[in-house]
Amino acid sequence: MGQKKNKEKKESEKDMQQAQQAQQDINSEQDKNEEVEINDSVEPEEDAKEKKESQKEKSDKEKLEELNDKYIRLAAEYDNYRRRTLKEKMELAKSAGEDILVNILPVMDDFERGLESIDKAKEVDAIKEGVYLIYNKFKEFLKQRGVKAIEAKEREFDTDLHEAVTKIPAPEEELKGKVVDVIEKGYLLNDKVIRYAKVVIGE
Repeated sequence: MGQKKNKEKKESEKDMQQAQQAQQDINSEQDKNEEVEINDSVEPEEDAKEKKESQKEKSDKEKLEELNDKYIRLAAEYDNYRRRTLKEKMELAKSAGEDILVNILPVMDDFERGLESIDKAKEVDAIKEGVYLIYNKFKEFLKQRGVKAIEAKEREFDTDLHEAVTKIPAPEEELKGKVVDVIEKGYLLNDKVIRYAKVVIGE
């Protein structure tokens, strides 16, 4: 009877140990599953972060390429503009005097006709008249281009307009410090001196 009880007790303890072991196995399996779930939840976050960083790097690279492309295009456009402007300046320099030369040719024609008529002319007055006609025509041509003579004789000496060649005693008291004679006329182009008048000053 006592042996039977001991046997039953041992079996009961054994069942209890098996039940505890089974419970421990279940708990261990649950812990593993929880750890896997945690890892699964962490990994997508890391993947998302890496993906975001990759997209950012790609976006920065695209921006850099776009800016570089704009810079290359701008540099090419500027180079084309510089070449075109330089070409236009060269062409302008070549043809700058064309307008003046074309308009001065009729005066040249008048001179040639005047020279032909000198040999045939019997009167001096006719020659003088022809020379004056050419002179007045040329004077009008210069006036139309903004060129005018500097008034100098018997005017106050002005260093902005006149260039003193020499000084002589003034023939009259009121001519002291003034221009007594003009050796070479001066000219203005649109109020800018293009040639100073060479003058003699009275003292």
